[in-house]
Parts: sequence; C-alpha cells; structure tokens
Amino acid sequence: MAKAKTRYVCQECGSAQPKWMGRCPDCGEWNTLVETIVEATRPGSPSPAERQALLSRNTPQLLTEIAADSYQRSLLPMGEFNRVLGGGLVPGALTLIGGDPGIGKSTLLLQMSAGLATHGQILYISGEESAQQIKLRANRLKIPGDNLFILTETNMTAILEHIQQMSPKFLIVDSIQTTYMDELQSAPGSVSQVRECAARFQEVAKSRNIPIFLIGHVTKTGAIAGPRVLEHIVDTVLYLEGERFHAYRLLRSVKNRFGATNEIGIFEMSDEGLNEVPNPSEAFLAERLPHASGSAIAVTLEGTRPLLVEVQALASTTSFGNPRRTANGVDFNRLLLIVAVLTKRVGIRLADQDVFVNVIGGLQIDEPASDLAVAVAISSSFRNRPVAADVALVGEVGLSGELRAVGHLETRLKEAAKLGFKRCLLPPSGQLKHLKMPPFELIQVRSVNEALESALI
Repeated sequence: MAKAKTRYVCQECGSAQPKWMGRCPDCGEWNTLVETIVEATRPGSPSPAERQALLSRNTPQLLTEIAADSYQRSLLPMGEFNRVLGGGLVPGALTLIGGDPGIGKSTLLLQMSAGLATHGQILYISGEESAQQIKLRANRLKIPGDNLFILTETNMTAILEHIQQMSPKFLIVDSIQTTYMDELQSAPGSVSQVRECAARFQEVAKSRNIPIFLIGHVTKTGAIAGPRVLEHIVDTVLYLEGERFHAYRLLRSVKNRFGATNEIGIFEMSDEGLNEVPNPSEAFLAERLPHASGSAIAVTLEGTRPLLVEVQALASTTSFGNPRRTANGVDFNRLLLIVAVLTKRVGIRLADQDVFVNVIGGLQIDEPASDLAVAVAISSSFRNRPVAADVALVGEVGLSGELRAVGHLETRLKEAAKLGFKRCLLPPSGQLKHLKMPPFELIQVRSVNEALESALI
C-alpha cells in the first residue's frame, strides 16, 4: 500500500514543515508540530463533471423539512447511563469514555453491550485484550453474549472492512489509543494516529448512523490522552471516576451535544460488575454518626441531580511550625478561603490547627454551595460541638463572612426532605417566595456566625 504524503503542521500558527522539529521556526512554540496527512491538490478549477459530482454529494435542506424521526434514542439497560447520556443513546453518536486504568471502563461497556444485544448485532473491537480474556470477564459478569461479536484488531483499514461487511448496530472500541493507520508512520497512540483514527470513526458513525463508544486512556493529570481535538471530534465525553479503595464509581458527563453536561451516574463495583445506585444520597449517608462533632450535611447539585453528602472535618493542634491543610473531595484553594474567613470573620483560631476535610464516598464537590457545610464542619470539630442531626446546609461563603444564595433551591430542598431532614440552613433568597415545599423549616442566615449559632448543639 502506498504511503500518503505527510507534513508536520504547527497547532499554534498552522505552518507546515517537511520534518518534525521540537520548536516551530515560525511562531517559536515548542512541541506543537503534529504529523498530518496532506492530500495532493490538482491545480486549476474543477471540471463541470467534477463540480456536479461535488454538488450531488449533499444538498442544503430547509430546517422545517428535515425529519428527525429516525433519531429516536435507544434506551440502555442501565438507567444511570441513560441519565448521563441525556435520556438514551442517539443514532450516530460518537461517545468517548475516559478513566484511570482498572476503574471499570471495559466492564461497564461489556455490561451495557449485553443489554443492547436485544436491539441488534454489537461489534466489540479490542486492541488490548484477547478474545479469551474478554470471554473470561463475560463469564464472571454472567453475560450471555448473544449478538455480541468480539474482534481483536488494531489496524484501522481492517477494522473498517469488518464494519463494512458486518454492518453492526452498535460499535465499541477498546481503546482508541491502540488503533493505527498504515498511511501514518508514527506509532499507535501518537497525536496524529489518535486524531486520524477518531476522524475515521466519526465518519462511520455519521454516515451509517451507528452509535460508537471509544475508550480513551488518561494522562497522569486525569485528562484524556491524545490531542485536545479528540474531545472536539466526539459528541459526548464521559469520565468514569472513583477512588481505588471505594466501591462507588461516578460516570460524569463533561460534554454532551444531546443532553445536559455535568450529569453523573453512580455505580457500585461488586464481584458481578457495576451495579446501579438508585438513591445515592441514602448510600452516602448510610454510615453517618448523627451526633459526632465535625460532621455536616451538604446539599450539592451534580448536573440536574441533587445529592446529600456528608462532609467531615478534623481540627487538631499541630505538632509542626506550619499547620497542615488537607482537602479530600473539595477544592484545596476553596478550603484555604474558608479557613481564612473562619479565622478573620468568625474569630476561630486556626493558625495552630491542622485542618483535614473529607467528603464521604469518594465524591468530588466543586460547586460553592457546599462552602457552608465545610465551614460548619470545621467549626464543629474545633469547638467539639456536634451539628444538629436533622439539619442540612446550603450556601456559598463570601470573603466578608456573608452567605450568598445558590440556584435550584427547590430541587435541593425536596431531596433533603425526602431523606428525613426537618430543617435547612440557607442564605436569604428571592427563590424562597415561590417554593412549593412540604412541611420543612427553612432557617435563613446571613452570615457564617449566624449559621454556627443555629447549627451547633
């Protein structure tokens, strides 16, 4: 097979070079040259026959005349997966799933494929495991394997031939970093190979209306390996998260062209694979000690799903010159801000205290609505006074010690009431006038000081 002509194109300025160099000679940026296939162009304008062929490939359509009936979502056997995808799987959708090694990506997709087998043939392409290894996992997960075909192949040309011959209903690729094209001289997993292979899979998905799942490796920082353009090519980007020593796994959507972003699905890892957690708030609070100091309940929102999580804090006298600040599940800089507010505005002396904050269950909380729960938990541990067991906390902490309102209050409060909480500490908000709530005491507090007086026993 003849090799295609390639050039090294700078991702910053777009200049093309005949060979790879560490630094682009035009813009001066380092490590920006990427191997790219260059098509030879014919000089002059196209002939009338060529112009007609180009126009016949596709024609503009009036938006009102476009039928979307064929784009009905296919429901997956897992409700949590459906939630993350926005209500089901769209035909022709290209979905990228990333996560740490051993987190359960292959297990999740193998379980999902077993349920999708009732809709048609599924082609599972594996470049990392043999067919026998996949069979052993399927036996452990008790997957029957009807309509599920396994192909161990990494050559992109061979993969496209199998797709052409088989015409599967669904396609799974494990993983995109193992596939390669003969036209490129770089090794599998390189920037150019990953980008070109993903573009070929995108063409297959859109032209044949085949939903395709791509499994992607992640770097040490947790980002999907390969070029950033890979996330722009696909329709949906999902991350499977979880702590190594926790049973819970979170499937998080960071990009979705067919639904809301930042949605999460929660699973529990067991000997028989990943099981859905229908009520995650109840699971996160199952082992809570109601009257222990340093424990507070935060009502957070992940996408459109409200979650009640336990925030634990421990303040103890330091044995070193500089006190430690350790954050697990909350943003470290946000913890430093809250500690500074408690010291300056509330008068709690934390300069000689080691402060540890942990979110139970391995959940990572990013939104500011959990600030009040973190502040109350630290104060509870420092003063050795427990938080009332029936109180939930919502609110963002400002630098002046004031509390600021957060959105989607009705959704949060209904989740707290459903789990048996009787009161909620929250900042004043205009949303409270329009809330339709069951009997539930709303305690409005304007500052962290007021919140501590109401929350601590």
